Amino acid sequence: MYKEYFGFRTKPFSKTPDPRFLFMSSGHEEAIARLEFVIEEREIAVLTGEIGCGKTTISRTLMDRLGDAYRFCFVVNPRLNALEFLRSIARLLEVENPAVFKDELLEQINSAVYENYKNGICPVIVIDEAQVISDAEVFDEIRLLTNFQLDDRNLVGVIIMGQPELRDMLALPRYEPLRQRIALHYHLQPLSLEETMEYLDFRLEAAGGSSGLFTPDAVQKIFELTGGVPRKINSMATNALLVAYGYDAALIDSSIIDEIKDELMM
Repeated sequence: MYKEYFGFRTKPFSKTPDPRFLFMSSGHEEAIARLEFVIEEREIAVLTGEIGCGKTTISRTLMDRLGDAYRFCFVVNPRLNALEFLRSIARLLEVENPAVFKDELLEQINSAVYENYKNGICPVIVIDEAQVISDAEVFDEIRLLTNFQLDDRNLVGVIIMGQPELRDMLALPRYEPLRQRIALHYHLQPLSLEETMEYLDFRLEAAGGSSGLFTPDAVQKIFELTGGVPRKINSMATNALLVAYGYDAALIDSSIIDEIKDELMM
């Protein structure tokens, strides 16, 4: 359909976290640079941002950049109790038959972490959507992951990702011990108007098309309607491409955005 019409090799505004389509805004560049440092130091980092701002894509980009010396273990649904969380970590570290009792389970995880260390690999535990964690003991277990260490270094890095309410959760007195071990707090902001235009052009070109398909007035309208949140921009841009294709339009202007905005905002 519209891919052939506009000359794309692939869909430019897919919602999957493909690192090839990571637009490096100033905020994304800073987030990646800081997270790289924290992972290399094997510490705990907290990355927050609105839904669809690119947190998951950043974590996938870090995995690609840091290479084989790091083993990324993604906990994508942390709505678990403490024991279930530890068993999930054990499975991600390829522990066969994770134990039922906590003391045995921790020993299994410790052995797996040390085995990775002997092989020159640092596990990086990435907890996504951490704001849905309902069992406070899970945060205790996250903190205690940094207890896997030698005299001169930690053996595990941890990235905790979530929506802005995660910051309020971690500010509670209950989590003071965890806060003291967090080396980095970073909040990812939405794109500015200028970055929104650059983002659209970047993804068009990354997909094999040409920049400038969205006129300045269309970009202004998209920015106003999406607040600069990349996932919302993707949805609006995809629908705009479909409408433009149906009209045999060469450019996407604000009239096309006006046509689709009511349906999308619902």
